[in-house]
Amino acid sequence: MAAAGDPGRQWPEEEEAAAVVVVGSCMTDLVSLTSRLPKSGETIHGHKFFIGFGGKGANQCVQAARLGAKTSMVCKVGKDSFGNDYIENLKQNDISTEFTYQTKDAATGAASIIVDNEGQNIIVIVAGANLLLNTEDLREAANAISRAKVMICQLEVTPATSLEALTMAHSNGVKTLFNPAPAIADLDPRFYTLSDVFCCNETEAEILTGLTVGSPADAGKAALVLVERGCQVVIITLGADGCVMLSQTQPVPKHIPTEKVKAVDTTAGSLLFPVDPCHLCYYTEVFSRSLWSVTLPFL
Repeated sequence: MAAAGDPGRQWPEEEEAAAVVVVGSCMTDLVSLTSRLPKSGETIHGHKFFIGFGGKGANQCVQAARLGAKTSMVCKVGKDSFGNDYIENLKQNDISTEFTYQTKDAATGAASIIVDNEGQNIIVIVAGANLLLNTEDLREAANAISRAKVMICQLEVTPATSLEALTMAHSNGVKTLFNPAPAIADLDPRFYTLSDVFCCNETEAEILTGLTVGSPADAGKAALVLVERGCQVVIITLGADGCVMLSQTQPVPKHIPTEKVKAVDTTAGSLLFPVDPCHLCYYTEVFSRSLWSVTLPFL
């Protein structure tokens, strides 16, 4: 195992800490574009193929960096061509790779994605090296996590690793944003109590609560269950129907609609949503000007 950072680089003391630290996954996306999604057992022709950089954690980290935050990615990739390319991609996005580890024990995580003309998709992931990120790696990154303003994590690494990251951040007063995807029905109760912002989509909310979420009203009921489990703020995204928000201090569900648009590709839609409240946690001066100011009573 080796970290991919540049040990020779020295920042001024006041610039050392990354404001946003993401503990999570890096996936190489193998994407096929088709006119429609294939049926079970069917082979169809696609019209385009490309390889991209994905993974819930890395996507969130790149978005935070492009919004202007100083970011650091805590993750693990394989010691292979995909892993080397991924590290270079993070660097090109001005993301610290000091705690981006490489291993010979597993390949870089990969996702096979098929996207149709309507922007709908089917995805199979092989987590690979992501599942080898462990508490020892987190201890090496402990200083960066404890000095961050916001820490984001998900469930494309092992739940134990994400839980440890949340615990480390929470114990140091760092704002925590948790995206419980892929969802686990019997999620450890500590995930709820350690999350300042708990953001999931309607499918994940159904898995976590056992409730049907087919409308904003349904989402409000599910959000209330999650708040009762200890989350400070709950956001349930509803695709074209916007989202529903709820918090410990304002336990009345608030539906925030969105403009209707034609989806090109929904692959990373819900997983990038948590970065918007993260952006507001970091850039407090934009609160009053932002369209997301509606979230302020909840943060």
